[in-house]
Amino acid sequence: AGLVGANSTASGGSVTATIARIIDGGGWRLQAWARSSDLKNTSSSVAAGRVATTPASDQYSTPALGHGFNAAWQGRGTAFSWEVGGDARFADGHAFERFRYMAGGFTRGRVSGGTTAVAGLYAEGVLDRGDWLVIGGARVDAWRQDEAVRRERDLATGAVTLNSTSPDTSGTTPTARFGVRYRLNEATWLRGAAYAGFRPPTLNELHRPFRVGNDVTEANPTLTPETLYGVEFGIGGDGATRWSGTIFYNRLDDPITNVTVGPGGMAYPVAGFIPVGGVLRQRRNAGQIKAWGLEADISRTFGGLTLMGAASATKAEVDGGGASPQLTGKRPAQTPEYTVTAGVDWKATERLTLSANARFESQRFEDDLNSRRLGASIGIDARVAWRLTPDSELYLAWVQSTKVEGK
Repeated sequence: AGLVGANSTASGGSVTATIARIIDGGGWRLQAWARSSDLKNTSSSVAAGRVATTPASDQYSTPALGHGFNAAWQGRGTAFSWEVGGDARFADGHAFERFRYMAGGFTRGRVSGGTTAVAGLYAEGVLDRGDWLVIGGARVDAWRQDEAVRRERDLATGAVTLNSTSPDTSGTTPTARFGVRYRLNEATWLRGAAYAGFRPPTLNELHRPFRVGNDVTEANPTLTPETLYGVEFGIGGDGATRWSGTIFYNRLDDPITNVTVGPGGMAYPVAGFIPVGGVLRQRRNAGQIKAWGLEADISRTFGGLTLMGAASATKAEVDGGGASPQLTGKRPAQTPEYTVTAGVDWKATERLTLSANARFESQRFEDDLNSRRLGASIGIDARVAWRLTPDSELYLAWVQSTKVEGK
């Protein structure tokens, strides 16, 4: 976090297993996976003038375990192929923390956490008829959030100072997508798509509060999934020069956003006292976000040299509705309006490849109220790779990001 005493360490592991059979005209697949993680994170409060820091919290353990599976059955024909299947994933996690630093030590302890589950069934098909390519699919997901707990106690006496639980919540969400591409000639095509998707809140968003400097963000065990609806249309080419251009419109309902609750220098229920200069935020479902814009990219290869470029422009606006009316008309946090990238790959020899990329991002806002402006920036990275064998290489990479304007 760029502050003395603010550090983090992450650890974890994962395991996956897959069994599949491919036969003429189709096949099947079964997969299972499990993943564990743990994050240790300390944060510091900042004195006026940024002359000193003081320990603020110590999340000394955040163990979480996720596991899941998926199964699919496929069929392939000359012009039509299909797949049906199902998947499920489960997560269980808790955060253990010491906080309220006074007289040289932490005085309060906290444990928070819960479980989540999502399971769904889907079907999709692809029709390839020469110049026409049509794809469609639908799925339905059931989700559940339960066993939410937040318990705080005094470390000296063991007395419980907060014991909060939240009702279990669940629901069912259908989604679908449809896309079509038409080839105008050997090198040019048109395409269009319409789609819907959803994302349930994570354990982190539901249960883990965090702090950066004097800013505190509270979790929210009552969050509901966010749902995306979108359409897009594009044109592109696959000749010597590969290029494409796309216009799009997206609507995100119930977006999970860090919403400002109030300024520092005050005490709040559950969160406690927020230092002067900081703010209290909470993760909330904040109305609706609408975004529309365009994307374009182009690339061309000249022997061993490949040049690439891409650009995007996105107009995005929040409609807080009755839930967060103060956000209406604001731009979503951390969302630049313009992004431009350029790159070059040069295969200098059979073994040596040199690459360089540059990325420009326009200014954005750090917070939901658009009160903290982040200036435009340029990022540059370079890479030198030496191929040792057909399947391995040795490389050196360099990355730099530079602010070009603003605070």
